[in-house]
Amino acid sequence: MNIYYAPMEGITNVYFRKLHHEFFAGVDAYFTPFIGIYAGRCIKKRDEREIDRAQNEGINLIPQILTNHSDDFLWLYRKLRNLGYEEVNLNLGCPSGTVTGKGRGSGFLKHLDELEIFFDEIFNELGDDASHISVKSRIGFNDASEMEQISELYSKYPFKELTIHPRVRKQFYKGYPDMDAFKKALGKSSCPVCYNGNIFTVSDYEKLANDYSDAINSTNGHLPKLSSVMLGRGIVSNPALAREIKGGDKLQINEFKAFRKELENMYTKEFDTEKNVLFKMKELWSYMSTSFESSDKYIKAILKSKSFAEYESAARMLENNCTLI
Repeated sequence: MNIYYAPMEGITNVYFRKLHHEFFAGVDAYFTPFIGIYAGRCIKKRDEREIDRAQNEGINLIPQILTNHSDDFLWLYRKLRNLGYEEVNLNLGCPSGTVTGKGRGSGFLKHLDELEIFFDEIFNELGDDASHISVKSRIGFNDASEMEQISELYSKYPFKELTIHPRVRKQFYKGYPDMDAFKKALGKSSCPVCYNGNIFTVSDYEKLANDYSDAINSTNGHLPKLSSVMLGRGIVSNPALAREIKGGDKLQINEFKAFRKELENMYTKEFDTEKNVLFKMKELWSYMSTSFESSDKYIKAILKSKSFAEYESAARMLENNCTLI
């Protein structure tokens, strides 16, 4: 199966991707955090940098679009295809209130009639070129039972791939993925399916792969194999997770330290203030600390640090006193 690095706002930016790709093998494709479209058909300079081919040399990158207007989607889709991108992803999964309140992301799932019109307009306009569109979706907005109708809608279109995150919007990233709903959605899909959600370890991946590596009896006679698995919080916590899944070496402390230092150097160059560097590194450490045994008191010191020197000391203490799991 393909292993993807999920689009994570504020984390998987162009600099982070390049650094992760340099240090760790195993990721078959990286997704950009969603790209919004603003008045006058423009995108932010930050997002222009995200999709700059020169900035992403050697990386298999899939841009992700956030919109609920077909004309805006078509404009950006054509821009991305002209840049040479072989796949463009539509975000129907973001649970943020500022996104869903405008009927975008998983908020679009509340309006399936409008979503069908959106897809009809896009596929009618693009014809065969629409085969480069993929979708990342939740299983519903309020309830997992919504996935039945959502699946029926998706099955009408020849998407390149459908990524399913088996949570509803109101769960955000809490609770457990609804694997019954996922299994039903997999059975109804007319295109390749990627799974996303709660893959934190190699054993999590192996259980999923074993469950869906062969045809499974269902009311339709069988379920198709999964095409891909998308890693999010798990690969931020353990940056070598994709490599480990593919049979490579486990994360080593020396490479982790080198990666961490390069992240700090990267953010120091990117941001104007020490405060912003600390904010980004604390955010990453809130995930990465879970790859270390007995790290609770040390991560507290990292998160409470007020200066870079204080932070650096706390980070070294954690790395030197806690063993990688």
